[in-house]
Amino acid sequence: MQDSGLELLCGDQCPGDPGKESKSTEYPGKESKPTEHPGKESDSRETQTTVMGLQQETCDVNFPQPDNTSTLQVQESRGNVGRYVVENAVEKPYICGECGYRTARKSDLSQHMRIHTGDKPYKCGQCDYSAAQKGHLDQHLMKHSGEKPYMCGECGYRTSWKSHLSQHMRTHTGEKPYKCDQCGYSATDKSDLVKHVRKHTGEKPYMCGECGYRATQRGHLSNHMKTHTGEKPYRCDQCDYSAAQKSALDQHLSKHSGEKLYTCDECGYRTAYKTNLPRHMRIHTGEKPYKCDQCDYSAVQKGDLDDHLAKHTGEKPFMCVECGHRTARKSDLNKHMRTHSGKKPFKCDQCDYCTTQKCNLDRHFMTHTGEKPYMCGECGYAAANRSELSRHIRTHTGEKNL
Repeated sequence: MQDSGLELLCGDQCPGDPGKESKSTEYPGKESKPTEHPGKESDSRETQTTVMGLQQETCDVNFPQPDNTSTLQVQESRGNVGRYVVENAVEKPYICGECGYRTARKSDLSQHMRIHTGDKPYKCGQCDYSAAQKGHLDQHLMKHSGEKPYMCGECGYRTSWKSHLSQHMRTHTGEKPYKCDQCGYSATDKSDLVKHVRKHTGEKPYMCGECGYRATQRGHLSNHMKTHTGEKPYRCDQCDYSAAQKSALDQHLSKHSGEKLYTCDECGYRTAYKTNLPRHMRIHTGEKPYKCDQCDYSAVQKGDLDDHLAKHTGEKPFMCVECGHRTARKSDLNKHMRTHSGKKPFKCDQCDYCTTQKCNLDRHFMTHTGEKPYMCGECGYAAANRSELSRHIRTHTGEKNL
């Protein structure tokens, strides 16, 4: 009954052969021959290949059929959504139990844990250097070999790492491809952008297990840990000076060489460090780029802003183990510790003067040289130190000295 009903419906509605019923019933083993007008193609019938590999005739009438295609599409869509949810739900499944640091890879967590344990499994075969990460050891080994295969075509700068050369080239092009989506900040290095974003989020993922000090950067935590251990791995090869940080050793070495490559065009101030010159120039320009996000305070140097922020937070993470004195800055703690030890590590090489602070020694040197590197742009007054110049400048601005 079903076949006859289908034949009747097709005969009534299919315009293929007017006045004649269309026979759609086929018998096994016999070909079905559709009726066609002589010399004219049939536009109402077409041959379809079915899933079973057989052929059937169809007309232009669309009968309700299970929509397998759409069902498959829905299933595939659901599968994609499921994968997306799973992937994002476990984006950073590995968590440090010490400080809450999260990462997407187990190997990264293993490397991170060495910050807390102090484990440095990668050892140099030529000296006593050891590192927490293999990449750091590879970089260290270049110091022994002296190999620097990557060279800048603009200035001849050479480096052991291709990535360092790429970063260096941006100093020539001015390119800053890494942009903050919350303010106008942009950076030449991705790592700088990551550090900057933490200013917005307040995130401090690195925590000291000894005193609870938290840091935005791994390097800051590593440096902080040395305040507990007293470790000073960076040693001067010309005297018995040693430092907890490489930057401090680099600064010390300039005393031996006396080299001051960077000069201020405004007043002739000279310095051994490129970073010191931009800070000095702000004395002339009045620029104060470091701004407090809790009040209208701004500063010439980041260290001054850090000091100021401690007034809002009250945070003083650095503590003296001798007397409990706490301070907001590591450098202040180091100075304080000398009140207990009586140590005066900064010595004049022209007389027997020695002092607990480097800035005091720098001022003392000028009594020998007569140097007055800080000059007023208004009247040409020269001063031996920055604070003296700042006091002088207030005579022009009318600002009262504190």
